[in-house]
Amino acid sequence: MRWRHLDRSLLLWLLIAGVLLALVVNPLVRLLWASVHGTAGFTLDNYVTAYSRWRYLEALGNSLVLGLAVGLLCIVFGVPMAWAVSRTDMPGKGLVWAAVLGTFIVPSYLSAVAWILLAGPNAGWLNRGWMALTGAAAGPFNVYSMSGLVLVIAASSFPYMFVFTRSALDLISSEMEDAATTLGAGIVRTTLRVTLPLTLPAIMAAFIVEFLEAIALFGAPALIALPGRFQVMTTTLWQFFEFPPRVEVAAAYAMPLLLVTVLLFWLQQRIIARKGYVALTGKGGERRPVRLGGWRWPLLGYCLLVTSLGFFMPMVVVLQAAFAKAWGRGFSLDNLTLHNLRFVLVDQPLTRAATVHTFVYGGVSAMFALALALAIAYIVHRELVPFGRALAYVAMAPFVIPGIVLAIGFYAAYTSPPLVLYGTAWILILAFTTRFLPIAYANSDAALRSINPELEDAVRILGGGRLLALRRVVGPLLKRGLAGAFILVFIPATRELSAAIFLYTTGTQVLSVLLFDKSDEGNFEYLAAIGLILVLGTVAMVLAGFRLIGRDFMLRRTTA
Repeated sequence: MRWRHLDRSLLLWLLIAGVLLALVVNPLVRLLWASVHGTAGFTLDNYVTAYSRWRYLEALGNSLVLGLAVGLLCIVFGVPMAWAVSRTDMPGKGLVWAAVLGTFIVPSYLSAVAWILLAGPNAGWLNRGWMALTGAAAGPFNVYSMSGLVLVIAASSFPYMFVFTRSALDLISSEMEDAATTLGAGIVRTTLRVTLPLTLPAIMAAFIVEFLEAIALFGAPALIALPGRFQVMTTTLWQFFEFPPRVEVAAAYAMPLLLVTVLLFWLQQRIIARKGYVALTGKGGERRPVRLGGWRWPLLGYCLLVTSLGFFMPMVVVLQAAFAKAWGRGFSLDNLTLHNLRFVLVDQPLTRAATVHTFVYGGVSAMFALALALAIAYIVHRELVPFGRALAYVAMAPFVIPGIVLAIGFYAAYTSPPLVLYGTAWILILAFTTRFLPIAYANSDAALRSINPELEDAVRILGGGRLLALRRVVGPLLKRGLAGAFILVFIPATRELSAAIFLYTTGTQVLSVLLFDKSDEGNFEYLAAIGLILVLGTVAMVLAGFRLIGRDFMLRRTTA
């Protein structure tokens, strides 16, 4: 009799909880099991194999150095730019923000391709220009080095530091700065002693994100570190999957990466939780721009220099190579051609199929992630099942799982019975869904908070069920917010490489994997054409977001 009084939608909520556990918990459990499993059962031999060779330990050390260096350089790049845009009367703020957004759109592995064309030894544009000007036999730049890799990744990922810091600065009124000025402090001293210390938790949180982003990347390190004859953790993990794949050793080698990620995110949450450390006066305080006088133009020059490293220079190179018969011949009318784009989109079946796969997989993943995230957020807010809050933590868990670790977990979970998905499109779609589920959940959670439950109660009082209330009331009210969430999941899903490189097969290639595979051939014209298609698809989605939600939808949801 008790079951008659339960909402008939309860089975749906329980099914959704089961799907969530299968997507997030199962791969991680299988990853842990694989790391301690051998032919004779439980064993630690996989860990011994993973860490008994010096080159594996060296790769781990290189990853930590890379993450630290990238985080510090992103502070140098992002913090001054955020202060200039948020707190000063610097001209050209709209251009700087557009360039930062452009940097966010361009995938880091495409930036790596562009920097190979710019700073490759001798053949790179910068080296050739230097040799032409000075008569030297060789150029000074070498992108195939640790310093080159640090610069490429930092130039691509500093927008996180910019957004975090700018969001914190936008909340600070000018009252404390005015007090410092009244006491005789200049602009530099006031900024260093008053303004920036108030944003220190945001800067530290962004530093952690930059650090984790750098050590978890695969594309840029594979394109730069491997030709440079040094390894990082992600390239070493990839080599464990060369035939025959050593999944158990890869799982053991991935564990420290997962533990470091969880530890640093825990530290980030502790930093954010210490609200008493941040003396903000609230949104209601008056904010007046700092008058820079003649220093406005040098500061604008610095901002344009940084954005040139991450956006303007790489995109100029990509555009030139994509429309060039031979990229090394430079800019000339007789060197222009549409053949590269036509070959990628029309003539070559492999690239045409990869293009379709990229946007179909990204779109389906975004829809799945959004539907699952919205259902979980609804369960949590309406308290439909016991321990519903735990589902929220599980939904956000992939945020602390590097894509490469998640991919190894999916490989371990779905290459053997009872559910074999490897070799099908579904393993990629479900991996992308899981990878970007936290973005969808954060947006769905924020959207549901804005809807009063009394609207649904009115439907139920009139005899409608909960599902009817969802379809007729909640859904229409969430349309705009969910459209923005879809775009924010679709964009990274279409350019994801770290997970795709471990899970694709010949019939399920996507553009990011194809771009990486083609890099071995050295045909940079086709590489640039593939990358340009990715960028144009992303730009189209961002413009759609501008039209549907507003020009700041990327900023508002990135900082949610």
